[in-house]
Order: sequence, then C-alpha cells, then structure tokens
Amino acid sequence: MDNPIHLPEEPDADPSARLTVGDPDLGKTRLLARECATCIFRPGNPMHLDSGRLKQMVTEACGNAGYIICHSTLPYAGSPIPPAVCRGFADRYRTWQLQVMQRLWGFVEIEPPDPDSTRTPE
Repeated sequence: MDNPIHLPEEPDADPSARLTVGDPDLGKTRLLARECATCIFRPGNPMHLDSGRLKQMVTEACGNAGYIICHSTLPYAGSPIPPAVCRGFADRYRTWQLQVMQRLWGFVEIEPPDPDSTRTPE
C-alpha cells in the first residue's frame, strides 16, 4: 500500500526519503475529499506550471506510481496533514494502481489543508 515516491525536487532531500499515501492506522489510502484550492487540474493554471509540465507529470504518474501526491500535502510545503492522492488526478485518471488501492484497501477521504494554514505570518 505504501507505493513510495521519490521527490528529487525537494530542497536538500535525502535520496532515501520516501513519501507514502498509506494510512497505517486505518490500513487505507489517503485521498483528498476534493481538489485543493490550487490544484494543478483547476482551470487557469493556479500553480503557474510551465507549458507542458502538467502533461509531463500525468505521463510520469501513469507510468510510475499511478497517482500524483497533492502538492498541498507535501511535508516541505508545510502541510498539517500527511501526503494524500491528488483528487484532481484521481477523478480524471483511473490507473491500475488506484484501482488496486481501492479494491484492496479502500480510500479514506481527507479534507485538503486550508491554504492559510501553510502560510507563514508576515
């Protein structure tokens, strides 16, 4: 269920560090209950991705882990909740990995973090 993912873009990342979307207490996979406020799948490119970057991310996810971890749940983004599958991705792509997760463990839906909770006071 862990299906860890390397995140090489993480600043000063330990190459052996891995993230998991599995909830060890519930034995389920964490999935956002809805798209976060800046979901990469929302219209208008709220994350200001370079042209073609979203397509690249989807292609990599479909060929590797089978899902994208929501950026707002990444530890180095200051998330108060643990990593979870991006709802925008899960609603659009039914990869075999997501199907297996659903059939074997099921999903526990969690609310996306409040965008203001990750902002540092000015």
